[in-house]
Amino acid sequence: MAFRWTRVRLSRQGRRVLTLFALIAGWFTSAPAWAATMIRSVAVQDGRIVIRFDGPVADASGEILSTSRQIAIDIADAVPGARARGGGPVSGVTQLRQGAGTRLLFDLARPAIIGDASFEQDGRSLVLSIEPASAARFAAAGAAGPLSFLSFDIGGWTARPKYKVSVPVPPPARGLPLPKVRGDDNRPLVVIDAGHGGVDPGAINPVTGLREKDVTLRIAKTIRDQLLATGRVRVALTRDDDRFLVLRERYGIARRLKANLFISIHCDSVGSGEASGASVYTLSEVASDKEAARLAARENKADVISGVNLGDAGADVTSILIDLAQRETMNTSANFARLLGREAKPLIPTKPVFHRMASLMVLKAPDMPSILFETGYISNPRDAAFLDSSEGREKIAESVTKAVEVHFARQMASR
Repeated sequence: MAFRWTRVRLSRQGRRVLTLFALIAGWFTSAPAWAATMIRSVAVQDGRIVIRFDGPVADASGEILSTSRQIAIDIADAVPGARARGGGPVSGVTQLRQGAGTRLLFDLARPAIIGDASFEQDGRSLVLSIEPASAARFAAAGAAGPLSFLSFDIGGWTARPKYKVSVPVPPPARGLPLPKVRGDDNRPLVVIDAGHGGVDPGAINPVTGLREKDVTLRIAKTIRDQLLATGRVRVALTRDDDRFLVLRERYGIARRLKANLFISIHCDSVGSGEASGASVYTLSEVASDKEAARLAARENKADVISGVNLGDAGADVTSILIDLAQRETMNTSANFARLLGREAKPLIPTKPVFHRMASLMVLKAPDMPSILFETGYISNPRDAAFLDSSEGREKIAESVTKAVEVHFARQMASR
């Protein structure tokens, strides 16, 4: 017996199907305002990349992937859309869904970097310029990490810059003269490093124009003056004016001076939110091994690590000596970081987790206790006002001075 729909059943079934279609259509037509934006087009032409969206985009960032010779553009709250073809230095384009956003990968026919980038049309298009680059500059751009572009305030769509600045880095100076050391010759030496300087302004407050390089120098000088007033230590600054130093020069100066403690002063920053408070960083374990390997591979092994001349040591012995010295140095650095946290918390705003570890180049001297002191957020109006005030600088210097006094007192007592 053949099965057939009756006219009544067909009409009922039809109404059910039509109702389902209507519901689905309603879902799509009434999509919430926070639905992800779609990429409408990606055009590469005449050294420019133009990415257009069907709605406003809140944020984006770019990164040079030197190992795979690509430029990566990460777009927040966007979904892949129209296909794109390369042109000029770009040989191909790939769109990948990544979390709540999309990553665009631009394959490069030859090394190139991002010259500048900006949002246009109220966040509905992102325009980037692509500049040819030498192999060295391309590698340096890759090592610099992600670069944040302009973001927008969703409410009023007002441009608000991120707090990162990209500038060409000059080569390290040769034969850099050592800075003046102040204090009694028989006292331990503390070297204070004012972060950034010269062509590198560091973080910049977009409202006041306050620059990190200026703030760190003023704080470093205040710390120097308070430390010298105790009469218990000698002090030197890696820079006492507006000059640029590459990272290895900074801790290199301290090592050449045979410093007993190295403190690098910085200001934190964040693109959005109300992040606030000081924190301190010491070197991570992973970075220790890499730096030990780099030093051990050097042809000239005349360096002296913790009083041991490496010039006559074999490669295996050299690696072991460097590693042992650096492990001890890392422990001493971590102890000082905890001391600084104890002294700083009653005096200045601090983050809940004060001591952190990171692979920071400026901390990689294997034989010298080193910390990087993020004194507060220059991007936060309250922190910025505190950091740029004489009262704020005095309190920061007081916390460092108290920690330094306890640190060296403990060392003397343990001998």
